[in-house]
Amino acid sequence: MTDRIMQAYLDVERAMQHYNTVLDEYVTSLQTHEASDTTKLERMKAGSKAMLDSSGIYLSYAKFVAYGMPESEELVEEDLQA
Repeated sequence: MTDRIMQAYLDVERAMQHYNTVLDEYVTSLQTHEASDTTKLERMKAGSKAMLDSSGIYLSYAKFVAYGMPESEELVEEDLQA
């Protein structure tokens, strides 16, 4: 792993966390407005959950690659705890 690759990964991780937070805040704002379009609310809730799930999968693999594709994911976890 290089410092540049790890920094790039961390930048992407922060960006995805921010994006998911903003989506969640938007869904919450739709829920609090009584005049909200219920179809749009349900679609945004589903989309927000899908993005959260998808970004988790993406980031898991991106971290694995950033750590140089070690023999096992346990090696990534061990390195994080060190």
